[in-house]
Amino acid sequence: MATVPGEFRFGNFLASIIWLILIVIVVLTLVILPLTFIVLFYVPLPPVNGEVLTPYLFLSMVVDPTRTLPIVKYLIHTTPFKVVVFPGFVFAAIIAAATIFVERKFLAKMQLRVGPLYAGVWGVGEGILQLAADGLKVISKEILIPSGADKPIFWAAPIAFVATAAAVVALIPVAPGWVVSNTSVGLVAVFAILGFFPLIALLFSWASNSKYPFIGGLRALHQMIAFEIPFILSALSVVILAGSLNLTDIAKSQHPFWFILFLPISAFVFFISSLAELERVPFDLPEAESEIVAGWLTETSGMIYGLIQLGSYLKVYALSALFVILFLGGWSGPQIFPHQLGPPDAIPLVKVLTLQGLYNAVTVNAIFWFLVKTIGIIMLMLLPRGISPRIRIDILLHTGWYKLIVLAFVNMFVALALIYAGMLGPGGSLSIH
Repeated sequence: MATVPGEFRFGNFLASIIWLILIVIVVLTLVILPLTFIVLFYVPLPPVNGEVLTPYLFLSMVVDPTRTLPIVKYLIHTTPFKVVVFPGFVFAAIIAAATIFVERKFLAKMQLRVGPLYAGVWGVGEGILQLAADGLKVISKEILIPSGADKPIFWAAPIAFVATAAAVVALIPVAPGWVVSNTSVGLVAVFAILGFFPLIALLFSWASNSKYPFIGGLRALHQMIAFEIPFILSALSVVILAGSLNLTDIAKSQHPFWFILFLPISAFVFFISSLAELERVPFDLPEAESEIVAGWLTETSGMIYGLIQLGSYLKVYALSALFVILFLGGWSGPQIFPHQLGPPDAIPLVKVLTLQGLYNAVTVNAIFWFLVKTIGIIMLMLLPRGISPRIRIDILLHTGWYKLIVLAFVNMFVALALIYAGMLGPGGSLSIH
C-alpha cells in the first residue's frame, strides 16, 4: 500500500533520529574538538596541584574527576563567566523569563484565562506551553518597520534598551565577591544608567514616525522627571546611614539591623518610584492601551517587541534586587546550608558529586537569601497590575513632585538624626563592624 504523503511512520522517525546523532558525532569530532584544541592553546589555564595545565591535560578532565572541579572553579571566577553567565546576563534573563511565566499565571488566575493557566504539564508547570507558544510566535513573526521611520534608530533602540538593562544588572552584587562591576560609586552609576531608559523610549518613539508612540515617549519623559528626584532622595537616606555609595558596602553595613526598620518611608518611596521607573500599573501611562493603543510600543513587532520586553523584565529584576540591597540587608540571613556536602576523605567520584573544592556554604547561603528576598519584591511589583487602575497623568505628576519628595525628605532627616544621635553609622551603638 502506498504511503500517504505526510503520514507519520515510526521507522522514518527513528531513521531521522539516528542520522541526527551521526551528524552531531561527525561535527563534534571533525569541527568542535579541533577548534577547542586551537582555542585552548591561546587561553591561560590554571595550575592544578602545582602542575600547569596543558590543552591535553585540560581535556583529560573528562576521564579524570580530580581535575574537573579545580578547572570549573577557575572558570566560574573569571570575568567573562561573571559577565555572561552568573551573576550577569544569563542569570538575570532566567529570572526575567520566570517572572514573565509567574506574572501570566498570576493574572490568568485573577482573570480566569485558560491558556496561561492550564496549557502545559500538570502541577507547577501548567501554562508553560502557552508561554512557549507566545515566545516562538515573537521569535518567528516578521518585523514590520513603519514607512517614514528612521530605520537605524528604530533598529538600534531596542538593542540599546536591553544593553542598558544589562548594565544595571552588572552593578548588582548577589553575594560577597559575586558582582560584575564592584565600583565605589555603584549607586550613582545605577541612577545614571536608569536615566537613559526614558530617553531611549523617546528616541524610539520619535524614530517610529507615528503619533501614538511619540505621545507615549513624551509621557515616559514626564514620568521620569516627576519621579527621578524622590527616587534618588529615597536612596540618599541609605547612603547617609551606610556612609558609602558602594552597593556591597551598603549591604554589609546592615548587620545586624536592616535599614527598612529605620527608613520605612524611604523604602515606600523607593518602591513606588521603582514602579514608575518600570512603567508598571498604576504608572503605565507611557504604554496605556486604552488611551494611546500601546504607547511608545505601538509600532513594535517580532523580536523588536521581544527585546524591549526582555529589557523591561531585566529592569524588574534589577530594581527588585536594588531594593533588597538598600533596605533588606542584601544577602544576609541565617546559615541554613551545611559547610560540607560529603566526607573529606571520599573517593574522587564522590568528591566530584559533592562538589568538594567548589562548594562554598557561605556563598550558597548568601545567594539563596538574596534570591528569596528578590523574588518576594518581584511578586509585590507584579501585584498592582491585577488590582489597581491606571492613574491620570496630573495625579502622577502631583504625586511625584509634591507627596513623594516631601516623604523622602522626612526620612532623610530621620537618617541624619540617627547618625548624630550615635545610634547608626560608623561607630554607632547599633552597628557592628
